[in-house]
Amino acid sequence: MPYPQGVDPIGSDAFDCLVAEALDGLPLELADFMDNLVVLTADQGDEPDLLGLYEGLPLTERDNYGGASGDGLTMPDRIHIYRLALCKVCTDIDELRLQVALTVIHEVAHHFGIDDEFLAGTDYA
Repeated sequence: MPYPQGVDPIGSDAFDCLVAEALDGLPLELADFMDNLVVLTADQGDEPDLLGLYEGLPLTERDNYGGASGDGLTMPDRIHIYRLALCKVCTDIDELRLQVALTVIHEVAHHFGIDDEFLAGTDYA
């Protein structure tokens, strides 16, 4: 049975590969500044239509490594990329690959302190 309104969901391992491909596609100059961050994949978030989620303290708000507390023991920020929601909004694997990359860039932008209001005027909204 086809997935409603989108591409049939790909498996978790294949999805992880798409996310890794998107991360590998980030410019090295940008990746070098990513700090105390982990990227995770899941089937879906608390909001089923959410494509990705950044949880953490943006680099622009950190006093020093590890967060605002200054103790260096802060847990890493987390980016979640949601497999089922992304599959639902895409019609084929090529569109899914592109949308995963855009979602990764969008969430990484939040890590750098770029908010949704600014992103609304870009291709990464």
